[in-house]
Amino acid sequence: MSPLLAGLTWLLVFQSAGEALVRLAGVPIPGPVAGMALLTVALLVRGGAPAAMSVAADGLARHLSLLFVPAGVGVMLHAARLASEWLPIVVALGVSTVLAIAATALTFQWLVARQRGSVVDEAQ
Repeated sequence: MSPLLAGLTWLLVFQSAGEALVRLAGVPIPGPVAGMALLTVALLVRGGAPAAMSVAADGLARHLSLLFVPAGVGVMLHAARLASEWLPIVVALGVSTVLAIAATALTFQWLVARQRGSVVDEAQ
């Protein structure tokens, strides 16, 4: 089996496991998100990604722009609704963007402070 196919198979296995977990537990989150959480835990336990999964992830990342095609089609399909509800959409996008930037900045500051603390600890 090629490394790409093996990596894609593992990604689909974790996505399916996430879907099953969500349906069995009745948790209100998307199955792929649960699958990604399971994959993250598995990779942390393993200590890194296997070569096959890295090949598959690199292949998907190279064609990431294709994943936006369905979203673009959805926007065009619901253009009339977007035109009638533009204000709440713009407000939601603006607020979520500001919150995402703030969360990113706070996380970065925390990581820098944590790294400086570990550098000081190692020097002593």
